[in-house]
Amino acid sequence: MQADEARGRQGMKNHLVLVTMQRLTTFLLTSLTITGCVRTVQSDHTKRDAAGAPMILELIASETSEHRGSDDLLSAGLGAAGLRNPIAPAFVAPENPSAAELRRRAIWTNWRGIADLSVGGGYGEFYGSLAAVSGREFHALALLPGAKPPHRVMVQLPDAFDLAKKCVVVTASSGSRGIYGAIALAGGWGLPRGCAVAYTDKGAGTGYVDTGNPQRMTTSGTAAMSGELLEFSAEPFSGEGVAPIAVKHAHSGDNPEADWGGHVRQAADFALATLSAAYPNESAFTYANTKIIAVGVSNGGGAVLRAAEMDEAWLDGVVAVSPNIWAADANGARPLYDYATEAAIWLPCALNASAFDKVVLARPGGVKSATGSARCGALHKLGWLKTTTLAEQYEEAYAHLKVAGWTDVALSAAALSTSFDLWRAVAVTYASAYARTDASHMPCGYALHALGSDGKARAPTLAEARAWSSDASGIAPGAGVFITDSLAQTPAADAADPALAGLLCLRALWQGKNEIATTVNTSIAATAAKPPRVGLATIVIHGLDDGLIPAAYSSTPYVAHAKSQGRNVRYWRVQNAQHFDAFIGLPSWSSRYVPLMPFAYHALDAMWLHISQAAELPADAEIMSTPRTLSAAGVSPLTAANLGAMPQ
Repeated sequence: MQADEARGRQGMKNHLVLVTMQRLTTFLLTSLTITGCVRTVQSDHTKRDAAGAPMILELIASETSEHRGSDDLLSAGLGAAGLRNPIAPAFVAPENPSAAELRRRAIWTNWRGIADLSVGGGYGEFYGSLAAVSGREFHALALLPGAKPPHRVMVQLPDAFDLAKKCVVVTASSGSRGIYGAIALAGGWGLPRGCAVAYTDKGAGTGYVDTGNPQRMTTSGTAAMSGELLEFSAEPFSGEGVAPIAVKHAHSGDNPEADWGGHVRQAADFALATLSAAYPNESAFTYANTKIIAVGVSNGGGAVLRAAEMDEAWLDGVVAVSPNIWAADANGARPLYDYATEAAIWLPCALNASAFDKVVLARPGGVKSATGSARCGALHKLGWLKTTTLAEQYEEAYAHLKVAGWTDVALSAAALSTSFDLWRAVAVTYASAYARTDASHMPCGYALHALGSDGKARAPTLAEARAWSSDASGIAPGAGVFITDSLAQTPAADAADPALAGLLCLRALWQGKNEIATTVNTSIAATAAKPPRVGLATIVIHGLDDGLIPAAYSSTPYVAHAKSQGRNVRYWRVQNAQHFDAFIGLPSWSSRYVPLMPFAYHALDAMWLHISQAAELPADAEIMSTPRTLSAAGVSPLTAANLGAMPQ
């Protein structure tokens, strides 16, 4: 089987192994699982590389499933009530969950991680729908030229697919999530409208591996039989101590972020091939006769913008929400790793400044953070803060971030990311991906482990490992996987703030000049974005309070640069909106922020009218929203009036 795989990949490199659309139809429709053999596909919509050679879509391990009756594509049969239930759908046998159970729980996890589904939050009340959508799912692993592991692709094909309008929504998961990571946005909008929806995990996802006991998993998360190809594999641990956990984004040996656009393109290729196979009596689906809208949020938003820059006219429209995008040539632009490592070091101290006295998450229990005070003291010891009293140091750290371009509203919202240790989580994962290290050699002494009640690393249980594919978000901490920090245990660590040593090391990878820092910077440079293709209709939406991907560093410079190059980009800046719709259900946030999802759905409506009926795109807009009202009776329901005037 290894020889077959090697021959297949050599054939891909030489562009000699070609499979016709008719053969692909057989590939998709006659087998539920194809394992071990590499199939390559070339058709009239295949992209060509800089040398003019075709970039062939290579598919591995296809699976097809039907979802009707008590199951469906959009909510796995859970409906609004099931998705709102704070208790995850159970596994009958936790050490051996079925594919259906894993899928149901993954859909539950990803809806709740992206959308505000709370009663009164608006979803399913005046926008969006969770009515059952019956249909089929087509899963596969796709391989980009030069990539080590594949990325997962999926097509959800509703039974009510509209052959008259031939609509495909292509998307990429937000963050580092698995294949259902964009279902609340792309699936929620596209499936009820009779569109097929194509997804990619963009080289990240929930293919976790316990390197001490590498359990082999199929694309559906169930235990693999011998010989089946895998989403991600890792070398067995051979060192001393507890074996680390490997995750695909951090430890694949690739720099998947540099290839986000290619991941999206292959998902769209897979969609056209799937539709051609599913409707053999129709003319083959091509980019010329099928309308393709790309949409994504956060990292998914960055991915669709990277797809938008490809020269070939395969996309008809793009909607990017809160995109993690870095236009390196634009004034004010900064990559995520730069400002995330800055925030990880400075924000705990700065959030104790008086400007944040009324920010609930900056004042747990109504008092200034002891952790933040310790950070200020440690920064003073380093000479980074010059003032001597804590009160002065809080204000000095706050002033430092203001000079760096942080706004007050972004810093206020960033209190959530600081409270959840999200800055370190992002930096640790991305540093390993950029440095291309495996799970045993992560930069700065970090590793990923399950933890015992004593806080020490331990081997994960089989039940924990089986749930990773449905419960994990693609980065730690989460789903029982935590970050361990060996530098915090060394004598050089500050006793009052032991986490700082590792954070300073992560920051040095951005600012330093040694070999690993050079590798990290080279990888980051490969993620720089270009403007969209000339003429491509693009709408970018960003909340001005975003504290994870501040608009000032990402979408604002990107759009300004794109417009300066004459690109067809609209920019909607939303007041009182931040990054995480899913957290608006928190009592302190529901009366402070409005969700971005209604604006995304509206933008998709407008984009569809533009590409299908030649309607004019709505203009740029500064949208003045009004948060819900908090009273003794609780928070008022979200209404359309709270969202302000939608661009028309």
